[in-house]
Amino acid sequence: MIIDAHIHCTGQEHADDVVQALDEADIDVGVLLAPFLSPGYSLDDPASLRRGHAHLGRLVRAHPDRLVGLAVVDPRSPDAAQDLRRAREVEGLAGVKLVPTGWYPYDEAVQPVFATACELDMPVLCHSGIFIDGRSGRYCRPAFFEALRAHPGLRVTLAHLGWPWTDEAIAVGLIDLINGVPQDQVAFRFDISFGPPPAYRLDVLRKALDVLGPGLLQFGSDCFLPCPGAHLAERRQWVVELMAQLGLDAAAQERIWSGTAAAWLGRHCPAPRPPDGRNRTGARRASLFTGWPRGEQPGSQDSTDSASSAGRPLRFVPRCC
Repeated sequence: MIIDAHIHCTGQEHADDVVQALDEADIDVGVLLAPFLSPGYSLDDPASLRRGHAHLGRLVRAHPDRLVGLAVVDPRSPDAAQDLRRAREVEGLAGVKLVPTGWYPYDEAVQPVFATACELDMPVLCHSGIFIDGRSGRYCRPAFFEALRAHPGLRVTLAHLGWPWTDEAIAVGLIDLINGVPQDQVAFRFDISFGPPPAYRLDVLRKALDVLGPGLLQFGSDCFLPCPGAHLAERRQWVVELMAQLGLDAAAQERIWSGTAAAWLGRHCPAPRPPDGRNRTGARRASLFTGWPRGEQPGSQDSTDSASSAGRPLRFVPRCC
């Protein structure tokens, strides 16, 4: 099974089209974030976020075996905890995405939202690291999230491995392992979406694997819907190539593709059933679609550095959360 644990909604997508894109990329489960970066939605407008929750709820209800929804709130809003509860109990959203912009994760004022997520057994995805759109990343350093250990049982994923503070992120994740906490019960795990630019990705992933192991790492594309399956497959292929260069065995790969995210989602993780009874995922499409421009595929005659394909610049999205 493959879980894409970080896909952005824009409010323009339709449920069947989302599932078709997942099928085209051989991805079993998509974890969708409510819209907050697209026109008509804003972290500064709670009413727009509630509209986003309703939209995402409709998507998830259409395909509960394939789609998981994460609400988005600004925890500084007086109604944020109530909005989160409504997103869970009325809209059926499983978790919450939080973006520290203007607040620190250790601020007392934002703890009620984390407490509500913990009470409702909602997994939390937090942006960590720098932004690429010019916003200040000073609120998003991985060590700032350590305060969330005050909510025992809260399951937090820090996105992008906290780049450029990846060493700090790895240190945060290491604490539970040092203290003997089983990997499925740790407070923090990390998605490897986007984050480090291509030149850094192999080194960052190698360090994370050497210190944390695959049990705390999960795949996320960070794609924005609506998009063709080829875009999801491109992001997946980046990870395929990194895994190949690192020589990861099947068990380690399976953990990154689905095991870590399944533990993070807990009871909210679907068990998709392919219509033909066979495993929906596989290497077929990943091996056919590389995402490289024509003539620049690794190993082609026009490729200047086929040995470092995972480090070559690919398409960037001018947003990152």
